[in-house]
Order: sequence, then C-alpha cells, then structure tokens
Amino acid sequence: MTRTNPDSVTIDVDGTVGIRADRPAVPEGVRCPTRFAYWEGRENPTFQKLRSAVLRVTGFDLLPTDEQAAAVCEDLFSGDPVAERFVDEVYHGETGPKETRRMLDQALTDGIDSLGHVPDSMRELFAEFETVPDWVDPALIEEGAAIWRRWGTMLFSFAGAETLEIYTESAVATPLSLAGGYAGDNALRRFLETCRFWIDVSEPGALLRPGSQGRATAMKVRVMHVSVRSRVASHGEWDIEKWGLPISQTYMVLTLIAGSVTPGLALWVLGYQTSPREIRALIHFQKYMGHLLGVRMKWYPETIGDSVRMLLMTILSRSHDSGEHGRELIESYPKAFAPRDGHTGLQRLREHYNFRINSVYSALFMAPGTRRNYRMPAALPWALIPVVRFPLISAVEVARRVPPLGRLHERVMCWHRENWYKAQMAGREAAFDASGALRR
Repeated sequence: MTRTNPDSVTIDVDGTVGIRADRPAVPEGVRCPTRFAYWEGRENPTFQKLRSAVLRVTGFDLLPTDEQAAAVCEDLFSGDPVAERFVDEVYHGETGPKETRRMLDQALTDGIDSLGHVPDSMRELFAEFETVPDWVDPALIEEGAAIWRRWGTMLFSFAGAETLEIYTESAVATPLSLAGGYAGDNALRRFLETCRFWIDVSEPGALLRPGSQGRATAMKVRVMHVSVRSRVASHGEWDIEKWGLPISQTYMVLTLIAGSVTPGLALWVLGYQTSPREIRALIHFQKYMGHLLGVRMKWYPETIGDSVRMLLMTILSRSHDSGEHGRELIESYPKAFAPRDGHTGLQRLREHYNFRINSVYSALFMAPGTRRNYRMPAALPWALIPVVRFPLISAVEVARRVPPLGRLHERVMCWHRENWYKAQMAGREAAFDASGALRR
C-alpha cells in the first residue's frame, strides 16, 4: 500500500491510503488522514451557527468549498517528487552528501552548466527551479519582500510564537521531535537557521536574481525538507494513515500563510500597519518562495479570504495528539532565549530581554486554552513593553509611508535584524544540513 524504504527518499503512497469507510462525515472517495478531523469538526453545532451567522451578515463563508477542502486533504499525502528523485539518486546515492553539497553550491552560484557531468535528476530539479512561472509578478514579489525587511526581527518573534500553537499536532510535532532541531538545547540554533532563511529570501531582488544567496538558501532548505521527510516517513513512530506524509504540501502552504496573512493581520495589535494590498503582495511573495521550495498544491489560497478559510479549516481539524513531543517543542522555544551560563554585562542583559520579550509574544499569540497546558515563562510584568511601544511603532508606521523616511526605516530594520542574528549566532554559521540522523 505504502512504500517508505529507509534507504530511499522516494515515498509512494497508494491511492487507497486515507480513504476510510468508518468516517461517515468524509465525502465518498476523499483521502484524508484520520487525525485531520476537518470533516467531523465542521459539523460542530456551535461552529455551524457561527458560520451561518457570519455568512448571513457579511456574505463571507468561513470555510472553503468541498472541492477545495478535498484538495487540501489530498495534499496531506503529497510530497516533492522532483527533489525526492534528486536526493534519492544523488545525495543519498553514490555521489554522497559532501560532493552533492559541493555540486549544489557551484550550480547555485555559477549555474548548472558550470558543472561537468550532471545527473539527470539534478538537471530536472534545476530546470524546474530556474524556470520562472508565467504568473510571477516581480514587482509584487519585491513589495512582499520589502514588508518582511520592514518588520525586521518582529517577523522572527511572531513566527516563532505563532508556530507553538500548531505543535499540539503530531503531524507537525513528530517530524520536528525526531529530527531534534527545534527540541531541547538545539531549539535556538535551529530557530536561528530559520531566521537566516527569512533574511536571505527577503533581501532586495533575492528570489529572482540568479546566483543570489536567497535562492541558494531556498534550495538547501528544500533538499533538507526532502531528506527529513524520507527518514521520518520510514520511522516506526510515523503513521501515514493518521497524518499523511511528513512535511506535506498542505503543511508547507500553511507555513507560507503563517508568513503572510497571519502576521499581516495579527501584528496590528502591536502597531504594525499592514494594508490589505500589502498582504496581497505578501501572499504573492510567499507563493513564489513556496514554488522554489517545491510547493505544488492542487488548490493554492491566493487571496486573503481563501487563506483565512484554510487557516480555519486547519483549526477545525486539530486533534491535540502530540503529547510529550509537542510539550518538549513548545516549552523549549522560550527557554532557548534564556541567558547563557557565564555571560555577563551587556550580553547577559540583551539575552534577558530576548527571553522576556519572546515569553510575552508566546503568551500573546498562543491560545490561552493551549498555553495553560504547558509550563511557560510568566508574561507579566514584561507584557507592558509592547503596550508602551505601541504608540511609537504606530508613529513609525505612519512616517515610513513618506518615501525617504521609508527607505531609512528599511535600512535601519535590515541592519538591526542582521546585528541581532549575528549576536545570537556568536560566530556560528547556518548549515541547513540534510545529512544528520534522527535522534531516536
């Protein structure tokens, strides 16, 4: 039915996986992991009343169509076959990780034709990677990237905090727990690697400029995802019937929404004023970034409304089944910023501030019902910091709409995020290593 060879990253999922006769709420013929309880969740009487009321008053349906929802469920079983073949045949083949990494670095910097013999799977991967789809609007992509630059380190703090809410789901927590990057003492290092990715892809022109660091980082992250997907899918703890594929197409798109619509709306509470037009630019920026990462959804939410519907669909689908794996991930995140032993003076003061402010954001962007189930640092009295900063941030948001001030603001925010990153890394470099073994 399903092949997950531990010596191969190629994952074949039979078309019958996920089709169960004992789930009467699921439409006939729709494949859906058993722990993605959307079809049952939408039948909740309280939610049905809310959905009807919102539709009646605003004309906005809170949920996608059945066809769109079915596509989302189907893509929980979908991976990245083009990159999987490359990793299978080259990275995990005779060439090996070290030489493959060298080949990748050269091809990303100088072009694939700068190499001598190139395996067919690598040429296919780069042909797809280097082909810009017809739907791409370069101006919109740059506008979206500029918003990330404008947000500076606030993007990092928000993204880290909002992700904690989904760690209650085994479909997300199990791959991260097995890989070990976001757990325990490794949590800060892996989070900072993700920050490096966010910085690289949002530099001016990075996503469309051949040879850019942003495109190189995107490819390395794509290869890393494929490698982790393979090892987790073949692990005894993973159940494809329950969760679909690890790092599936659906969850990759949810990550893209979490970098566009979610912060665009949520950061208003902190004073960051992102207009609907700017959020649409973020959606386009994220869509192309997702394309470079191997996202190929059957249905892609390209509007603010559709993105909200997919988020609500996911909320209804939650099973809160991650147990101790989720607990470790959630509780490790704020602790990762705590002052290190042996650090003193200004360095320790900075670490103390990072720890406290990220504890505040974790409290702000986690649901209270979720947060109370975990041992999280206190938010008070440090929760007053965002309150005090709100007028200042709001004033800056108004001022940056004057072009010269906007350009100055962007330069300051870019300097600050790079300075913050270097201080946290303390001389280390982001590796995006796809060769490490699972920790259990």
